[in-house]
Amino acid sequence: MRSVGEKFIQYLSSFFADDTYVRSIRRFEKFVSKVLSAAMLIVISVALLDLILILARDLLQEPFGFFNRTLIDIFGLFLNILIALELLENITVYLQENTVRLELVIATSLIAIARKIIIFDFSKFSHSELIALGIAIFALALSYWLIKRLNSQLRSP
Repeated sequence: MRSVGEKFIQYLSSFFADDTYVRSIRRFEKFVSKVLSAAMLIVISVALLDLILILARDLLQEPFGFFNRTLIDIFGLFLNILIALELLENITVYLQENTVRLELVIATSLIAIARKIIIFDFSKFSHSELIALGIAIFALALSYWLIKRLNSQLRSP
């Protein structure tokens, strides 16, 4: 008869066998992805509700029919939700394909930096910071174009 220690060691060795271990990691990744997507759904719902309440409050306060916030602030709220939706799309693709699509990640990054430029406050930041954002957008746009071009070449015979 084998002792409990021997049985435990045999269990551990079978658990850490390559196939079993990799399957366990994949299951954990799927679990984490599902938790992240559920959390992202909550974040998007709360952000959308917040946006609706802000718009309603601004439109119903005097002067009626005008926004008390600047349109730039409101656009920033819209873009926050759009970025969250893109992040959710990244998670969804990961759950479906078990891979990260670089094209989606770069598109999400482009939206995030575009948001930063749209709401850029020249009184708080220097022109060099705006130039840095421009360089980042150029690099991301170039990366996006290269990836799209490479993907289209790989798909066509």
